[in-house]
Order: sequence, then structure tokens, then C-alpha cells
Amino acid sequence: MHSYQRIAYVSLTALAVALSGCNGYVKKADFDSAIGQIKADQQKQQQEIDGLTQQMQQKFAQYDAKIAEMNGRIRVDTVSHFAFNDSTLRDQDKPLLDDFAKIMSKNYPQAVVTVEGFTDSAGGAGYNMKLGHKRADAVRDYLVSAGMSADQLHTVSYGKASNRQVLKGKTGDDGEPNRRVSLVVDFAGAQSQAAPTQTPAQPDQPAQPAVPNQGSQMPAAPQG
Repeated sequence: MHSYQRIAYVSLTALAVALSGCNGYVKKADFDSAIGQIKADQQKQQQEIDGLTQQMQQKFAQYDAKIAEMNGRIRVDTVSHFAFNDSTLRDQDKPLLDDFAKIMSKNYPQAVVTVEGFTDSAGGAGYNMKLGHKRADAVRDYLVSAGMSADQLHTVSYGKASNRQVLKGKTGDDGEPNRRVSLVVDFAGAQSQAAPTQTPAQPDQPAQPAVPNQGSQMPAAPQG
């Protein structure tokens, strides 16, 4: 069952309780109206997700990016990869991020996006959690520079979590698929009907600073 469907059922139950709180019963007309509104909202949300998924699939066909719809959200996986123990965004990954920012800022300005950072399994869990954040921050900052609002973007690190690795236990050259950043569109929002020809600058929404370089505190053991 999709998450938005569960939310709809919970909302419907809460509404029924609210409607019956004062009079001890729910009028059928009010109940039917509530059901109709919830179904309409659910259908609208699914249409927005479907539309965004289609746009991304068409736009990203030239890239090696995996796009999947899941539980009312859209995942764009492996948009960026990183060198061993490094959080520098590679030039070859920037065109896809440019296209993603263009789609979201012009057509889905209300969207909420989570930027997920990952590492391979080398090194300690604490250090890799920080490294995953630095990678996510690097992608977030680039998306802001490409036109997205900083308020739309949230970062999270999964570090070396084994259940999130593409190739479990792989490090070094073989572990590059694990050293990545993925994007998850948690909420698409209504599509803009009349996108402006040019996106105005937004000096009041600067990019959040990335985590300072931890190089001076790097442990002797190699990290992911």
C-alpha cells in the first residue's frame, strides 16, 4: 500500500471522528463529500508524480541514471559518484544535475527534495557518516547554484550502511558504485503552468555552506 494511501485512510478516520464529535453521528452527505475530496487529492498527487517521472525519464535518457517511482516519491539514483575518500563533485556529473535543477526550478518550484550521501565500507562508521554528508552537501550546493531554492533541498547521510550499498563490502576501484549521491523527490507539488523564460536571481537564498574539510582530522586508516 502506498504511503499516500495510508495517509488518506488515516485522514478519513480522523475526519469521521471530528464530524461525529459533536452530534454523535456523521451525516452521509458530509462523509461522502470528505471521501470525494480525499480521492481527488490522491489522484492529483499521483498525476503530479507521474508527470514529473515522465519528464525525468525523457530528459535523463542520455545519462546512466536510474529513475524509479516508489510510495508516492521519485528516486533518481546514482546521479554522482566520488573518488575514494573524497567529496569533490566531478565535472562529468554536472550536466545531469543541471537538467534536474532546470526541471525542478521551472516546473516544480514547490517540490521537496532529499539529497542522500553514501560511502563505501572502508573506514570507521563515524567518519563515513561525515563524508556522506559532505558529498550530499556538495550536490546540494551545486543544485542551488544551478537555480534551485535552498529551501527545497535537504541533505542526509547513510555513510557506510550495509543495507544501502550497491555492491556490499566493495571498496577502492570496485567500490565506486557505493560512493554516490542519490536524489529523492519526496513531494512534487503542483506543476507550474506558466514557467518564466528566465529564472530570476535569488540573492536572499544563498547556498548553505558545506561541512569544513576534515582533512586535518583524517584517521590513519583509509576511509570510503
